[in-house]
Amino acid sequence: MSSCGKTECGKTVTGDPAASSYENIMTRTSIRQYTDREVSAGAVDSLLRAAMAAPTAGNKQPWKFLVLDDRAVLDSVAAMAPAWAPVGRAPLAIIVCGDKKLGFPGEANDFWIQDCSAATENLLLAAHSMGLGAVWCGAYPAMERVAGLNRFFHFPPTIVPLNVVAIGYPAETPEPKQKFKQENVKYNKWQ
Repeated sequence: MSSCGKTECGKTVTGDPAASSYENIMTRTSIRQYTDREVSAGAVDSLLRAAMAAPTAGNKQPWKFLVLDDRAVLDSVAAMAPAWAPVGRAPLAIIVCGDKKLGFPGEANDFWIQDCSAATENLLLAAHSMGLGAVWCGAYPAMERVAGLNRFFHFPPTIVPLNVVAIGYPAETPEPKQKFKQENVKYNKWQ
């Protein structure tokens, strides 16, 4: 497959789910400015279903989701870290958390990070496909951010917030960044 150029990503693909999925991936970009329009409960349900459809190691599904739609709560979360400012402009945010008690024992317990990251990407792609904009605002492993969320929400000890995803109807339309770099690809050996 070729990388998505400006002439091929702006068009609407119909009838071919694979092409539509590829287009959705290649045209998704982080949105940090939102309109005041609320996100419906049905849309939130669809986003959560998409997130939980993500691949997961051993089908452990170690994810938990905290939906934020209260303006005071959103503003409080936004104030916790400068990088989280979009949360204060969004009508909705979802905190994606890992539940370490649901994962594997020992070193493999950290697969929750991969599982919850896959769930987050599904959430971002679903939002884009629904005409919503979203941005992934990282929490873990920045322990100061994790501690701030823990203090505010009183998470149980096994719950670790991976990120806060700000979501809303876009008030900006930035061009997707072209990130493909051939030098980042190796075949069959490193050197």
